[in-house]
Amino acid sequence: MEPQTAEAHSEHPKQRRKYEIDMVNGPLFGKILLFAIPLMLSGILQLLFNAADMIVIGHFVGSHALAAVGSTSSLINLLVNVFMGLSVGTNVLVAHFYGGGQQEELKEMVHTAITTALISGCILIFIGMLLARPLLQIMGTPADVLDGAALYMRIFFAGMPVMMTYNFGSAILRAVGDTKRPLYYLLISGVVNVILNLVFVIFFSMEVAGVALATVISQAISAGLVIRCLVKTKSAYQLVLKELRIVPDKLWKMIRIGVPAGLQGALFSLSNVLIQSSVNSFGAIAMAGNTAASNIEGFVYTSMNSFHQTAISFTGQNYGAGKLKRIRTILFVCLVMVTGVGLVMGNAGYFFSGTLLKLYTTDPEVIQYGILRMSIICTAYCLCGMMDVMVGIIRGMGYSVMPMIVSLAGACGFRIIWLLTVFRIYRSLECLYWSYPISWALTFAVHLICFIIVYRRLVKKMT
Repeated sequence: MEPQTAEAHSEHPKQRRKYEIDMVNGPLFGKILLFAIPLMLSGILQLLFNAADMIVIGHFVGSHALAAVGSTSSLINLLVNVFMGLSVGTNVLVAHFYGGGQQEELKEMVHTAITTALISGCILIFIGMLLARPLLQIMGTPADVLDGAALYMRIFFAGMPVMMTYNFGSAILRAVGDTKRPLYYLLISGVVNVILNLVFVIFFSMEVAGVALATVISQAISAGLVIRCLVKTKSAYQLVLKELRIVPDKLWKMIRIGVPAGLQGALFSLSNVLIQSSVNSFGAIAMAGNTAASNIEGFVYTSMNSFHQTAISFTGQNYGAGKLKRIRTILFVCLVMVTGVGLVMGNAGYFFSGTLLKLYTTDPEVIQYGILRMSIICTAYCLCGMMDVMVGIIRGMGYSVMPMIVSLAGACGFRIIWLLTVFRIYRSLECLYWSYPISWALTFAVHLICFIIVYRRLVKKMT
């Protein structure tokens, strides 16, 4: 899609709805903060509820069950990310059409996106059910963890249609500047998740199955609330259920942007699956420590990731409106904010790592393994945030293949080479974990060069 001129956008109604943000006019700093904070809180809330899963499992079932649940995350991401990438395409295109005032295009995009979400979720049910156990075995999941991990994955994948619906629906809302209502919906579903965890695990002794079932039910609630929001709105992005359909050219545009994003996420997950497999070789205690530390690190990552999503939406709308100069300001503000958040939260997480890990387990050996991981990854996590902001900016301008190639070479490829060379020589968890910050720094530098090239190309095309 070609960017609209500023004059074309001036015809777009200036009156914004209560929950929407005008991203193409006025100062950016405050609006970016206003957009990013609800996203950050949403991510933190989601992780708090996920942490509640881990805490309930760790304290009321045991370390092996904790390892079973934790060992599935990288594999779940591997299977889901290709489809989740389409929600990135939804975000970018809705932002383009909304910023450019193209209401009919926007309407078709919304209905195509929700229909695609439902179809993708149904496909993922079969993929998850069939491949869960074989893939866990390929990863080298220990026998004493395998049954619980496979059961968790099968129940989790049964809820994929509602999970995909929530993610595509919230991508639509983000694209028009609404990050508050998804936060409210997540809060409601998360409270339900925690309550159901306690009921299923403590009172009904359902262990791993109880945690998975609670997750699926809570996701169904959040998906229902998002769909209700889209149906009830009076804006151009209103969803009319009887008009759900696939518009071929919108699906193709979504695929063109979303599939590279999804492949990037999937192959990132593949490198993480390989690293998880290497962690598995150190035994169930190391796996449990790795799982608990990863869960804590997730709070830092999701806080930084809010600026990645902010970069996509703000860049997308300004690109659609033909206001390219504002994109440079968006990049600068997002990089400053994500670096600050990463440094403060990452180092605070490591400083309090011993105390935080005790929330997950009382096993001192598990805690030591967790502290080891956080000492390397948490302290350098701002590099990951900076890398992701660059990806968001470039993707928001409609370029998706370029950041995919750079990310795959700079992060995934580098980590795989690290595992096959350096890790084989210096086989330790420390060596394994160092592959993360080094790959983030390299990839960020290349993305920055790519942004300069893309931006100059677009400015030349516009003039």
